[in-house]
Amino acid sequence: MRIYLVGGAVRDRLLGLPVRDRDWVVVGGKESEMLERGYRRADSDFPVFLHPQTGEEYALARRETKTGPGYKGFSIDAGPDVTLEQDLIRRDLTINAIAEDEAGKLIDPFDGHGDLNAGVLRHISPAFIEDPVRLLRVARFAARLGRWGFRISHGTHKLMQRMAASTELETLSAERVWLEMRQALAEDQPWRFFQVLQRCGALAKLIPALEGEMLQQSAHAHDAVSPMVVALQRAVRLDAGIRVRFAVAFHDAAVTAGGAKKATAELRVEREYLALLKLIVRLAPVYSKAAAGDPHALLDLIESTRALHDVSRLKEFLTTADALWPELSGTRGKVMQALDRVAAITPGLLQSEGVMGAELGRALRLERLNAVRALLDQSGAG
Repeated sequence: MRIYLVGGAVRDRLLGLPVRDRDWVVVGGKESEMLERGYRRADSDFPVFLHPQTGEEYALARRETKTGPGYKGFSIDAGPDVTLEQDLIRRDLTINAIAEDEAGKLIDPFDGHGDLNAGVLRHISPAFIEDPVRLLRVARFAARLGRWGFRISHGTHKLMQRMAASTELETLSAERVWLEMRQALAEDQPWRFFQVLQRCGALAKLIPALEGEMLQQSAHAHDAVSPMVVALQRAVRLDAGIRVRFAVAFHDAAVTAGGAKKATAELRVEREYLALLKLIVRLAPVYSKAAAGDPHALLDLIESTRALHDVSRLKEFLTTADALWPELSGTRGKVMQALDRVAAITPGLLQSEGVMGAELGRALRLERLNAVRALLDQSGAG
């Protein structure tokens, strides 16, 4: 039984990047041997095991034969006679099909190292088209490695076009599309994920609400990219988190579609992501008025984001707004100053002055509004 380090760990080390996860392939092994050595079964469909100490994944070398539609339509042979090269050839890209033995020697039958040096994302074999997840993975790798100039090879792009034109994409679950997109949003150039899908014809099928947004061009004649891409680039420069990047990417689509749920109908998006998108769509008019110095709008923004209980939602909202509407970016300071003034006026303060019952809520709102007005007057005078 021989064990090799494979995939992303080898690729990232060769690129000089931090290694996120280490995956191993076991050649000449059997399931019974793995279990006897204390490994735990990690997947009911694939011969993948977890190391008893490190928890890292060890997979038996396997061959796959296409037997049906989709990324689960394969029969698997994980017998001890499967060679390392047979295991590597079933992978998606050459840069992900490099193995390293225990002595640190590279096994690279498809010249993945050469493609790393050339900055090329290239498929290994025509069998690439058999698994629609590979199309999403290529788009995600474009988002991750684009800053180093990586490009998709012409041949691989042609295969992706064939996949997009086929019925294979229909087999992708909403959960899987969202999983790949969520990972892409965390990368250095997340907009490339959407650009790659749009250029090969897959975006219209997988996330149709974004197709129209990607086809739009910036109002600036020299800018050939869509406003959505420009806004997402700003979000990255602001070091925005994944939820903010998601809300930025889907804001215009949600407005056009008539709501966040309609714009993301083909995805299985977690509640906290949708909540921020809904908030930015609903409060956009309020934010615009707040930027113009409307005290009612400033107070409404603070109350609607529940910033007095947890300021993180307001901060996420403001970062999203800064990415979407940079011309109003000066509003952030005004909002945070107003929050400080509003937070200083507590129910207990008014109760100590004898304000009780139903009158308390009205008085609290009025006092806070007056505090915001005073802030704006001072700012105007300054």
